[in-house]
Amino acid sequence: MLLSGLHWHAQPWLVALLLAAAALYAFGIARLWRNAGIGRGIRVSAAVRFALGWIALVLALVSPLDPLGDVLFSAHMVQHELLMAVAAPLFVLGRPLEAWAWALPVPALRALAGVGRMPWLARAWAFVTEPLAAWSLHALALWLWHAPILFGMALESEAVHIAQHASFLGSALLLWWSVFGRGSRRPDGASLASLFTTMIHTGALGALLTFAPHPWYAHYTGAFGLSALEDQQLGGLVMWVPGGVAYLAAALAIVGSWLARDTAPRLR
Repeated sequence: MLLSGLHWHAQPWLVALLLAAAALYAFGIARLWRNAGIGRGIRVSAAVRFALGWIALVLALVSPLDPLGDVLFSAHMVQHELLMAVAAPLFVLGRPLEAWAWALPVPALRALAGVGRMPWLARAWAFVTEPLAAWSLHALALWLWHAPILFGMALESEAVHIAQHASFLGSALLLWWSVFGRGSRRPDGASLASLFTTMIHTGALGALLTFAPHPWYAHYTGAFGLSALEDQQLGGLVMWVPGGVAYLAAALAIVGSWLARDTAPRLR
């Protein structure tokens, strides 16, 4: 009976946004490479990362995983990790802003550039993408939304659920932007500190869920042979282990890029 309700489903506006993001990216990449050559401006690897991030977003929001998240807390945690630890970093590495800019007509691009140069907006962007602010916003979103009262509200209200997912994805994009942006320009350790401390506090929340003596969320009563507590424990492990691996892998990649940059002059 439960399996019959698991199907690909999404609101039309969500499908439209996903398709528009992919179409604009593809059109922008095609225009850029037609003018500059394939792989110039935006590398092929970046386009692949964007595609993988887009697929992760589709799996999280459109696939049967979404309705399954209403039945199993552990499935809901897989959904959240796809948003925060898979789709978000892949999108940032895919450089969508540059690709979308190439897709726009020149008058629209000039208008957006003028808006982006507004002092208050530039200052706000600089603030929220600094490591400490981005880290704080993401941590705040993660811990607040996992409070039983707010998590329960998200399960009962579609509008609140959308706000939850938007804040998870949005704050994760800011976090990963601060990590990869600073890491590629200034190897000052701030990006590593952000990744390490995020791994610590998300792991702590996962551990609390895993070792809690009773279920936190009354909505979940167990399914598919799992009790409510076992389901929560599995969800905590999903946040604790795979999520931690994503942050660790990113940190190792940044360190590797620093080492390669430091040793490159010696090889010439």
